[in-house]
Amino acid sequence: MQAILAVTIPFFALVLCGYVAAHRHVLPESAIPGLNAFVLYFALPCMLFRFGASTPIVELLNPVLMAVYLAAALLLVAVVVTWSLNERVGLKDAAFGALVAVFPNTGFMGVPMLVALLGPGAVGPLVVTLLVDLFVVSSLCIALAQASQAGAAGAGGARAAAVRALRGALSNPLPWSIALGAVFGTFGLALPAPAQAVVDLLAGAATPVALFTIGAVLHRAGQHVSRRTPAVDFVPVALVKLFVHPLLVALLALGARQLGAPVTGFQILVLTLAAALPSASNVSLLAERFGADNGRIARIIMTSTVLAFGSFTLVAWTLGVNPVR
Repeated sequence: MQAILAVTIPFFALVLCGYVAAHRHVLPESAIPGLNAFVLYFALPCMLFRFGASTPIVELLNPVLMAVYLAAALLLVAVVVTWSLNERVGLKDAAFGALVAVFPNTGFMGVPMLVALLGPGAVGPLVVTLLVDLFVVSSLCIALAQASQAGAAGAGGARAAAVRALRGALSNPLPWSIALGAVFGTFGLALPAPAQAVVDLLAGAATPVALFTIGAVLHRAGQHVSRRTPAVDFVPVALVKLFVHPLLVALLALGARQLGAPVTGFQILVLTLAAALPSASNVSLLAERFGADNGRIARIIMTSTVLAFGSFTLVAWTLGVNPVR
């Protein structure tokens, strides 16, 4: 446990630093979008480019892992949307609630933390989860949210919403940076030394700035809460994210292996720990953009992030994680 805490404490401490900095106005709210843009468009793509270049492409696009992780996500989306609908939570809000219930903070937190815990071998399965979440899960939930506004348009409106959501996913630089890195790795290409130095500098900044940004984004989301949200509308969703999601992923992965699928114990471990991460903080920005109840989404993300320090550490310890040296 102590070895795991030695890795997880600094990660969550940096998130807390970002929250405190925003709360104390050391970091102005107007600076938070700039920090987020730096991480999303510069630092993280460089880090993922390096990981993509050093990981075999067959591991980055493992179809069995994709199928297992996607099956768990689709099942949970259906359950959370169905369970969440009530007189206070409409389809749009239920869809975004389902998104934060199944979309872990893999890019900003998961990749660096799990690589620190498990070594570079964790990159392949992590990229699989990131691609599924970015292209399928987020597109599906955004399409559901948009379709709720265009119910009169019927199937055509739903299709248009799905296309818009997929177009948004394709504009995300993270999967493209992974793909470019995979091309470089597959064909043995190398950047010129000055360009590689720039990539290395930006990649080195990715982890601390991303974690700091999570805290700042969480504070900003809390400041824009427009109304009170009953605990019953957000606490259970956070608990689903932290406990039900990793349990379901682990059970489906173990079931696939029992059926003869080529899934290793290490891959199951990485998928399970990825699912045990807190909700992606940037979903609050999406909810705000699409006019959903951002107060509820912010509370789900905040609750999952606060509880994840204990829950993620407990899951990792239960699974016998021995951090790499």
